[in-house]
Amino acid sequence: MNNYYEVEILLVEDSASDAELTIRSLKKNNLANKVVHVADGAEALDFIFARGQYEGRKVEDVPKVVLLDLKLPKVDGLEVLKMMKGDERTKNVPIVVLTSSREEHDLVTSYSLGVNSYIIKPVDFEKFSAAIRDLGLYWLVLNQPPR
Repeated sequence: MNNYYEVEILLVEDSASDAELTIRSLKKNNLANKVVHVADGAEALDFIFARGQYEGRKVEDVPKVVLLDLKLPKVDGLEVLKMMKGDERTKNVPIVVLTSSREEHDLVTSYSLGVNSYIIKPVDFEKFSAAIRDLGLYWLVLNQPPR
């Protein structure tokens, strides 16, 4: 996707197979028209704060939701969460942690930093697909964010 101005979902996921399953599930439910996938925390921060290869976009053109894995290369998901929630321009962007981590520390820290939801990725394909469908429907269709 080359038009970074109308992003609805920023998917931050280092696992190519999990990213593919997520995007496939969103497409199946007509929710993936405006998805940007990045594979590490550094690229996520570059996208969000319009740096590096994304410097042509405006920071104010935020996604409707960020689906964020925690265990990422370069910059981990908790740091991405901390940076986004600590910045006036991005603090209201809904962030859903979508991770395989069942560590209590990750859960507690995520909520302490302001995450909107914490979801452990289902291992079963059908359950994973249903979880992504429900996430997309809620955050893109039902949720009413502040202007």
